[in-house]
Amino acid sequence: MKHTKQDSGAAASESAQYLTFMLGGEAFGIGIMAVKEIIEFSGITEVPMMPESIRGVINLRGAVVPVMDLAARFGRPLAVPGKRTCIVIVELEADGERQVTGVVVDAVSAVLDIALAEIEPAPSFGTRIRGDFIGGMAKVNGKFVILLNVAHVLALDGLATLVDSEAQAA
Repeated sequence: MKHTKQDSGAAASESAQYLTFMLGGEAFGIGIMAVKEIIEFSGITEVPMMPESIRGVINLRGAVVPVMDLAARFGRPLAVPGKRTCIVIVELEADGERQVTGVVVDAVSAVLDIALAEIEPAPSFGTRIRGDFIGGMAKVNGKFVILLNVAHVLALDGLATLVDSEAQAA
């Protein structure tokens, strides 16, 4: 019996937390360690000549933060803001530099603790978004949650340029 408790304890430690949210009727998840905060959808300043998936920038306590429309990034029409639409502020470190980006989602659902054993690799075909955007498919309560590889989703050359030009203009 004691051995079983140790086994279940080890299995429980092999999990990760994900912020889950809805986008276009599908459930997605982002590793909670990349999520900085969640804010209300408002105050976006459009920037001319940016890729369609960039809705603009917001002022986050004095910092210029680009805001990406995930629906457009996945090749869908721009998200239509609703009562539960919000911006998830994601912070990543790439090449020794910190990148903060906001992503527009339809609604935030919950923070889930997902066992690594419940995460399957991304399918090689049959998805409506690029395969490199998917970090895995988690099965939660009989439904799939698409876990995003945020480093690939947010990789956009224009983001760094956008932040630099806005910072210089300020």
